Amino acid sequence: MNVISKDELIEIGYTKCTAQGIIREAKALMVQRGYNFYNNKRLGRVPKEAVEEITGIKL
Repeated sequence: MNVISKDELIEIGYTKCTAQGIIREAKALMVQRGYNFYNNKRLGRVPKEAVEEITGIKL
């Protein structure tokens, strides 16, 4: 899949708080790029590419 959630980041090894922060940053990045769909606090999945860009780690 091309999307990732907080729970999947936790499985990789991030703490709960860090995983939530990464998802929050990725959502803000997607809104900044013009995808207003991600401006929704109930949405918990973001593109892997956005997370890879934030963390610098290939998933």
